[in-house]
Amino acid sequence: MSLQCGIVGLPNVGKSTLFNCLSNAKAQSANFPFCTIEPNVGVITVPDDRLNKLVEMCQPKSVVPATVEIVDIAGLVKGASKGEGLGNKFLANIRETDAILHVLRCFDDDNITHVDGTVDPVRDKEIIDYELQLKDLETVESRIAKTQKQAQTGGDKVAKMQYEVLLRFKEALDQGKAARTVTLDTPDEQKFARELFLLTNKPVLYVCNVDDSSAVDGNKYVDAVREAVKDENAQILIVAAQTESEIAELDTYEERQEFLNEIGLEESGVSRLIRAAYALLNLQTFFTAGADEVRAWTFIRGSKAPQCAGIIHTDFEKGFIRAEVIKYDDYVTLGGETAVKEAGKLAVEGKEYVAQDGDIMHFRFNV
Repeated sequence: MSLQCGIVGLPNVGKSTLFNCLSNAKAQSANFPFCTIEPNVGVITVPDDRLNKLVEMCQPKSVVPATVEIVDIAGLVKGASKGEGLGNKFLANIRETDAILHVLRCFDDDNITHVDGTVDPVRDKEIIDYELQLKDLETVESRIAKTQKQAQTGGDKVAKMQYEVLLRFKEALDQGKAARTVTLDTPDEQKFARELFLLTNKPVLYVCNVDDSSAVDGNKYVDAVREAVKDENAQILIVAAQTESEIAELDTYEERQEFLNEIGLEESGVSRLIRAAYALLNLQTFFTAGADEVRAWTFIRGSKAPQCAGIIHTDFEKGFIRAEVIKYDDYVTLGGETAVKEAGKLAVEGKEYVAQDGDIMHFRFNV
């Protein structure tokens, strides 16, 4: 499954430093704008204690964790929607992603130049919001011009629905709001909205990049961001990217945990960010577990059993008969598949079963 989160932000806010921590890739990180021209893509393992527990219990020959793709996109500047600062290229890269990790600089450091001279994460957020909204407005107005006549003069119900959705998007964008603030009532409206690929309709997580001393509780800049996004239905995550890069350089798990304990954190910001990105993409995990392999499989929330079977192999979906489902807690508490069966806790589910996060599944099929 190739859903991607794109890391965006103004130049020099810590995007590439954070990306390097996430993926251990070698994205160039330097104190000047546009040091990341082509988007760097990292395929990142999703931390999951459930997988570790299943491995401990099954002692399999191989282990395959869930992954998520993170794209490091070069810094945007004012005028990006009009092509300034390689803006068209950057906006195209954002359009190809499924969700946005918006990095905001929430730290003071005289040695790292801010593209606008001063540290103000709310202003930085508004700059990027404005550029993305302008590009979306251009898209919406173009579609309105093509749809208006057909919607107003003909009896085409689809065109009428599309025109009304476009007008709602235009109203929001004209008011300086993101497209994702528009409520869509029906599956048809939601489907049409997805087909527009609007930049501000993508789910967003604001990543506040702070200094070491603010890694636990944040600071005045984080408070300002929290207030600015309170009506957006968006999440905020606090990460000290420079501190995370120092943690990543430590050799052992024990050393990293000791470092985290010293600064008052239970786990690294990188681990929290990866899981947040996974959730932002509306992804969940089911498992297959046995002596040969324990594997985490990624599925979109709300998927039914045959769709999950198809993630393993298309033949599993085509010839789907049933899914044998064990709840993770039952598997761990009772001590494995055999004990679960003996306790009558193995459920046999059909085509309408909606997979749940953490399910351990075995599929029966016939092609």
